[in-house]
Amino acid sequence: MTADDDTLLQVRNLKMWFEYHSGWFGRNVHYVRAVDDVSFQIRKGETLGLVGESGCGKTTVGRCVARVYEPTAGEILYHDGDQVFDLAKLSRAELRPYRQKIRMIFQDPHSSLNPRMSVFEIVSEVLRVNHLLPSGELEDRVAHLLRRVGLRPEYMRRYPHAFSGGERQRIVIARALATNPQLIVADEAISALDVSVRAQILNLMQELQDEFGLTYLFIAHDLSVIRHICDRVNVMYVGKLVESAPANDLYTEPQHPYTEALLSAVPIHNPLLRDKKQRIHLTGDVADPANPPDGCYFHPRCRYAESKCASVSPPLRPIKGAHSAACHFSETLDLRGVVDDEEIPLEV
Repeated sequence: MTADDDTLLQVRNLKMWFEYHSGWFGRNVHYVRAVDDVSFQIRKGETLGLVGESGCGKTTVGRCVARVYEPTAGEILYHDGDQVFDLAKLSRAELRPYRQKIRMIFQDPHSSLNPRMSVFEIVSEVLRVNHLLPSGELEDRVAHLLRRVGLRPEYMRRYPHAFSGGERQRIVIARALATNPQLIVADEAISALDVSVRAQILNLMQELQDEFGLTYLFIAHDLSVIRHICDRVNVMYVGKLVESAPANDLYTEPQHPYTEALLSAVPIHNPLLRDKKQRIHLTGDVADPANPPDGCYFHPRCRYAESKCASVSPPLRPIKGAHSAACHFSETLDLRGVVDDEEIPLEV
């Protein structure tokens, strides 16, 4: 995976293994392979989606990129002008300027905001701690950020309990924007919100991206949302990337059986097309990341699996163009994508 002038971040062979102990006095050491040899890159100004079932490791990837976690192995190469820095190797002090350039939006706005701090204190905290603005300019900066995310500046003296879920997420977004970041890791940014406000937050994020030139790593499990906002999509299964493609290609021509199964669960809004949908129900349980199976991790649940799949782990490899998949038989399988709601008009 080579970088070009538009590359903002490269993740190479990222691993995040969590240690745990068992047996007498915890003598037996085991590892949960939450992220296991993941590589991808993000270009400036794009939105890269990261999808998969709960527990697949996508949130752990996001937290490693933002250096909330210290990775077990691998590289996180941040391109800062003509220089490239490996965030995985930097110390706590060395990371400080990059924490201003890479910010996170967390899933639950109720738990990610300190209930004892006012909105002004929450949004301005990073500016005060890092001495980025004189104290006399903080109120104007917070007022500007609140206006930009759709909140009234006079709300800055209120506390989080006075706001709805959607308003709290707007406060979280304002906090993320405070340092003029380049990359925002959005970890399930709308999944905790009511359906009625999800579209508003998505539209706001797209407006902010256009206005400030932001780059997003958008982590989600809702494939309908991913298709709406993302330029490219990476699919994870049990700590590994199994497919990577431009969003339209992934939805119309999946190259991995797991992706096909995920896409079969995407709702079809046009009632005239619902008979065309064939839901794929996967058998068995998701592999245990502490004790994954040999070969392809997905083979115990795959309806196309052959003997080779149980012994040889398929690498993530190019299939055609910018489309890559980790399947031995991608070239021969005829996998079904999402039925397009626009194939037949709703009114006939």
